[in-house]
Amino acid sequence: MISYPAVDPIAISIGPISVHWYGIMYLIGFASAYVLGMYRAKRSNGLWAPDMVSDAIFYGALGVILGGRIGYILFYQFPAFVDNPLVMVRIWEGGMSFHGGLLGVIAAMYFFARRYNKHLVDVTDFLAPFIPIGLGAGRIGNFIGSELWGKPSDVSWAMVFPNDPLQLARHPSQLYQFALEGVALFCILWLFSQKSKPRYCVSGMFLLFYGLFRILVEFVREPDAQIGYLAFNWVTQGQVLSLPMVVGGIALIIAGFKFKKFPQN
Repeated sequence: MISYPAVDPIAISIGPISVHWYGIMYLIGFASAYVLGMYRAKRSNGLWAPDMVSDAIFYGALGVILGGRIGYILFYQFPAFVDNPLVMVRIWEGGMSFHGGLLGVIAAMYFFARRYNKHLVDVTDFLAPFIPIGLGAGRIGNFIGSELWGKPSDVSWAMVFPNDPLQLARHPSQLYQFALEGVALFCILWLFSQKSKPRYCVSGMFLLFYGLFRILVEFVREPDAQIGYLAFNWVTQGQVLSLPMVVGGIALIIAGFKFKKFPQN
């Protein structure tokens, strides 16, 4: 067993104001997307301008925050929401959903695409390779905050998380997700998109591999206490929400290579 490297989840505290590492990880994700977007924009043969990149990041940030919060309540806290709809605005209690954030980003990119007269998938194909850095940073934030840990395990790298009321040695599933959803997914998408690909393909690769990675990690991640397992004592909400991503990703990749339409405008 490895000792949990306890880090204060509060990075900066000035009087009554506290800045958590989780929030800083969000900023790292948005800043990284901006830097990489600017880099790719310079090599887009005029398809993307710097002001378009900054606007896309702004729209995306709104989509992540609003969609992530709404998705968490609807996907993971729906009974509580029915009892008291005000739980939606209790952001100080925490709670964000990747799948809700994804839907929020897609909605935000729809409005962005309309504003700039672009095809929606041309926008998502451009932005998809930048997203894994934010995902990986978010998982580090989860690890520092001692949340979303894995199932009990006797592997040599298991850890006891300070917020675990049972104080059991567990899989550090946040680090697994950092490695897969962050590092591996970034490498796959960045290398795949180095040369221009048909429309739909990069977005499809993102959906396919994120869905696969999330489904795999869910086998060793502790399910949300308020939901538990949905079926067979192993199917989780995260797996159910990720399966359509895998199917949709495969469909987009097939469509991309079949129709071979490239980005415009």
